[in-house]
Amino acid sequence: MVRASEASKLAASPAKRKKGRSLWWIVHSWLGLKLSIFLSFILLTGTLAVFAHEIDWLVTPAMQVTPQDAPQASWGKLAQAAARTDPSARLQTLYAPIDPWFAVEAWMDHGKGAPSRVYIDPWTAQVTGTHGWANVHRFLRQVHRHLMLPTRIGIPIVCSLALLLATSLVTGIVTYKKWWRGFLRRPRGGDARRLTGDLHRLGGLWSMWFVALIAVTGIWYLVETLGGHAPVPKLPQLTTPAPLPTGPALDRMVELVQRQRPTLQIREIRFTQDNGLIFLGQDQAWLVRDRANGVAIDPSTGRVAMSLDGRDLSVHQRISEMADPLHFGTLGGIATKIIWFVFGALLTALAVTGATIYTLRLAKEGQAVERNLRVAWTGMGAWAYVCTALVLLALALTPGAIVGAS
Repeated sequence: MVRASEASKLAASPAKRKKGRSLWWIVHSWLGLKLSIFLSFILLTGTLAVFAHEIDWLVTPAMQVTPQDAPQASWGKLAQAAARTDPSARLQTLYAPIDPWFAVEAWMDHGKGAPSRVYIDPWTAQVTGTHGWANVHRFLRQVHRHLMLPTRIGIPIVCSLALLLATSLVTGIVTYKKWWRGFLRRPRGGDARRLTGDLHRLGGLWSMWFVALIAVTGIWYLVETLGGHAPVPKLPQLTTPAPLPTGPALDRMVELVQRQRPTLQIREIRFTQDNGLIFLGQDQAWLVRDRANGVAIDPSTGRVAMSLDGRDLSVHQRISEMADPLHFGTLGGIATKIIWFVFGALLTALAVTGATIYTLRLAKEGQAVERNLRVAWTGMGAWAYVCTALVLLALALTPGAIVGAS
């Protein structure tokens, strides 16, 4: 027989578990509601940033080229075409096309202020047009990364949301009993509150991996900005400054790099006055940024000054170089970008539906939308004003911040 004391403990256990889950639910819903405006804004801009270059391509005819079944122009010809557009400016950087239908992009330094952009057909080496520094990619990158604020202030504010995502993931799993059975559960109809709740849970289950990924990389960015950034290799200084080459002279440097590193796919060339020519791109190390692989050339001597290989990175450096490809989904080209965009949109929807669930829980069915919005706004309390102020501040700072130096 079970003793009375043991029976009372057994009877109390479900009540304690229910109370514990209720506490987790309160944390989950409180965080999701109070910061829903700011969270939705950051998630939306981050989702759009996945295809920021493609959006610029759509609205900038100079970026659009027709792929050809022919050898592409040499780096030297491309650099020469960019330099000739404005002899008074200095060629700063040359970027390979992101996809075959993109033009080559060159950044021109005018001595003060932000650089300008020059677009070049990668097959004919003909300039297709020029553009200022401000564009869709620049706006989305800066507003998503640091709200147009100084980076030492804006990055910690934005990255703190990664802690919110991590907490929401844990509390969501704890409060959803036997969540592993819900992946194929069909949302119920009947009323808006039930349907919204079921859709929220279903979307949350399928996006768990993505929430975890964005939370982890976001926390890493927070660690970096608080002083935990990985050491960056120091490039040797030029002993004798020399003119930075274009045309055939640059092509000879490219040949030297390819002999030194035959597997390096050059994606970027930096023309620096202090460190010479820096060739960056992808090599045999997987899941790293272009800057992890490179060769520095002293143009005055034509010799290799330094060679960087992503396979030689320390664990700390490798984590740092993996963060961007994982956070923005660039690791697999257009295919992974589509996946990241879809789940980013889903994550944004989860932030919106979370606030909607709270609203419907307090408001009566059939009430006007205006009334429900007032309920949600009231529920957010002072956080509604703080979050809205941050969003409006970022938009107000955009005209000045977006044209700042690179």
